[in-house]
Amino acid sequence: MLDNQSLIKRMTELLKAGRAFSGAKVYYREDWGVYYFDLAGKQFGLMSKAANEKAVLTIKGLPEENISLRQTYSDIVPGYYANKQHWNSILLCSEQLSDIEITELLQASYQLVFQKLTKKVQLEINAYL
Repeated sequence: MLDNQSLIKRMTELLKAGRAFSGAKVYYREDWGVYYFDLAGKQFGLMSKAANEKAVLTIKGLPEENISLRQTYSDIVPGYYANKQHWNSILLCSEQLSDIEITELLQASYQLVFQKLTKKVQLEINAYL
């Protein structure tokens, strides 16, 4: 299990990574008590506010890949308060996955949401590149 400093660093880096994706916004949603990862009004992730042993990142994934990840890593579980088929939650204090692997899963979630946007919105987002 990560120590508190490493967990804070991981969570800070995930917020930074989410904001770096083209067209993405990451902000704290007071009503839900989580950090909300947003792309054109669509959610691609949720992250706990508090850096503790229960902190999670909930991200979208393909159903068959979600099952595989859950079978491979005990610290990846069906998404909390989300469609269990399409969303996974990653226990952020886990050492089973590296920061890079978690960031790649966040990016894959972003891509899944991006692909569902209209072509017009995709072009508008890509204009920022």
